[in-house]
Amino acid sequence: MKLYPFQQKVLNQTAKNNRVAYYLDMGLGKTYIGAEKFNQLTATMTLIVCQKTKIDDWFQHIKQHYPEVNVLCLPKVSDFKSFYEYMIYPEQNLAAFPLVGIINYDLIFRRPWFLTLDNFTLLLDESSQIQNDKAKRTKFILKMKPLNVILLSGTPTSGKYENLWAQLNLIGWEISQRVYNTQYVNWKKISVGGFPMNIVDKFDPYKNVDRLKKKMREHGAVFLKTDEVFELPEQNFIEVNVSTTKEYRKFQKTKHIIIDTLNLCEFRDDSDFHGRDVTPRTELIGDTALTFRLYNRMLCGHLNPAKLEAFHDLCSSTNDRLIVFYNFDAELEALRKIAVKLEKPISEVNGHVKDLTAYETESDSITLVQYQAGAMGLNLQKANKVIYFTPTDKSELFEQSKKRIHRIGQTKPCFYYFLVCQNSVEDKEIFPVLGLRKDLTDDLFVENEKTP
Repeated sequence: MKLYPFQQKVLNQTAKNNRVAYYLDMGLGKTYIGAEKFNQLTATMTLIVCQKTKIDDWFQHIKQHYPEVNVLCLPKVSDFKSFYEYMIYPEQNLAAFPLVGIINYDLIFRRPWFLTLDNFTLLLDESSQIQNDKAKRTKFILKMKPLNVILLSGTPTSGKYENLWAQLNLIGWEISQRVYNTQYVNWKKISVGGFPMNIVDKFDPYKNVDRLKKKMREHGAVFLKTDEVFELPEQNFIEVNVSTTKEYRKFQKTKHIIIDTLNLCEFRDDSDFHGRDVTPRTELIGDTALTFRLYNRMLCGHLNPAKLEAFHDLCSSTNDRLIVFYNFDAELEALRKIAVKLEKPISEVNGHVKDLTAYETESDSITLVQYQAGAMGLNLQKANKVIYFTPTDKSELFEQSKKRIHRIGQTKPCFYYFLVCQNSVEDKEIFPVLGLRKDLTDDLFVENEKTP
């Protein structure tokens, strides 16, 4: 398989490492590097763990570039049975090796048999999925016994260095979580409801960062930004200011409102409710911090007529392909209604469906992408315009989403339109935090001129 010079350089740089972390900027072909790395390692079996939407991409990549490899999609019961038999009776299946199994993060911990495996290569695509050391997937993966480890991510920490420990453990840095937190994180003790709690200091979150970056590189971590190897078209970020509604402002004071969703805006009509046992009125009660924030975000999204109007105007102003990122199913319904009204071909990527037919075939299509399902891994460089209807509060999804169009193969300048409700949770809280997390993530990619 022919690689770009920078990809081959990365592989050469880690040729002697059997545990590596390729923290490469989105769009630099981590799939190619990761696949070639496991192909070069000595283990006859590789287990790839990825997001559910990426399983078919990995399957097709391996079938195309490594025809000698027997690849199985382990969510399929029949494939898992075959995989199990190969591992239990390897002497009867010599012709089937090398073997690759692909499974998604949400399923792996439900297959305890994987804990009995050894002498295999473990590849984690988007290793940022194991940031939370208390999550079942993370605990399970840390109990596994791989011979080799390959981590792939463009956003390994979401700007939170305290979330790096699990990944560092996997690439062979034998440091306890307690020691890691003591040496590299500035914790601040606060009281919540009379109970003590440790949080990261907001103003001075981390310490010994130069040493941290040096140790990571010593243990097989490779960092690479796009602009170090490619000159991609420029990125243009455009903020479209949207006013908040009187309902939003009232909700800040009372934490309770009732909205007439039937007459919310011209993009809804009473046909939405025909045949349903529902009322066209929505009651929002923000009686907890979680629900208060959630409803604030909704009041800045599909419950804001001005934002829907701004989205309509953006879509009607161009006949180019558009990629639209959103959060909630209710947003999808409202956005789809506008696209239909404009007679635009629609593609969708969300937790229920992945259909890119219109995107692939229609130059004026609108592709509606839910952050969780499509911010990572999709190649959408046929488009050069992205609309952010609402922001995600997850830094890795936000940064990854930008790279769906700004990647190898893009020949046009890229435009990003952010629909931002002014004086709201969006511009006062979410976007500033996303900017801070990006700065902290970017700092990891910069090698120090002088390391201690």
